[in-house]
Amino acid sequence: MDAVLTPGQEKPPTSPPCAGIVRPARRPPGWVAPGPRPVTPPDRPELWPASGEDLCYLAGDFRILQRVDGHRWSADDLVTAWFAAELTAHAPPRLTVDLGCGIGTVLLCTAWRFPDARCVGVEAQELSAGLAKRSVAWNGLESRCTVRHGDMRDPANLEGIGAPDLVTGTPPYLPPGTGIESSRVQCGPCRFEHRGGVEVYFEAAARLLAPEGVFVGCSAARQRDRVHQGAEAAGLEMVTWMDAIPREGKTALFSVYAARRPGSGLAFEEKPPLVIRGADHRFTASFNGIRRAMGIPVI
Repeated sequence: MDAVLTPGQEKPPTSPPCAGIVRPARRPPGWVAPGPRPVTPPDRPELWPASGEDLCYLAGDFRILQRVDGHRWSADDLVTAWFAAELTAHAPPRLTVDLGCGIGTVLLCTAWRFPDARCVGVEAQELSAGLAKRSVAWNGLESRCTVRHGDMRDPANLEGIGAPDLVTGTPPYLPPGTGIESSRVQCGPCRFEHRGGVEVYFEAAARLLAPEGVFVGCSAARQRDRVHQGAEAAGLEMVTWMDAIPREGKTALFSVYAARRPGSGLAFEEKPPLVIRGADHRFTASFNGIRRAMGIPVI
């Protein structure tokens, strides 16, 4: 159902005939989406889902295009975006960069949390970059959000961006050959390090970051030593770490962390683990708090 509108709010856009799927909102009665609202261009039918794609709600009324059979946004994207937003809320970033932005999940969530920020995504997979560009346009963000199709390992693909206050990245977790790669479109490079792993993200972040900027990343929980070594090799220092546990009683599945340039004066802080689901398989109060902070209704 559509959100209940308050005075001054525009009605969410109605989809034109399209070959893909427009997912309906799942919201409690009377719930109104917080944050900025999308302004979808009325004369661009190519922004709506094509065959094999769907358009899904993300943060507030912002939506994202995804392949039905491809890479889709998940909890690690959401937690990374939230973690980054919480760390920088005291001094909202003016410029953000999402490295390896994929279909644009963290990029869009950051743009939603910081409506005055300019946001840039860099993505090597042409299909994913194309979806992210269309999602940016669908939400009416082209005046302040851009997606660059290119490999972050090539400094030329980072030229002219500027010095961001916030850099984010959700690197693939698995070295090639350590598992069976999915044949689903996009999924292999999203999970396996075809173009390098966390070290590549640290190197790119170090090339970009403003002097007081922060890099927020995500990794497999078992990669803690590798993450610390990658930060040190890139000339950055770790300042924060938080494990994410998929369900009460399980071991940590992924971790989010922050790094800065040396000299920040901040002591390293280990935050209590985030438990996503309780023993009853329901979302915990902590994870529901993250959902609320990122404009997702708790049903």
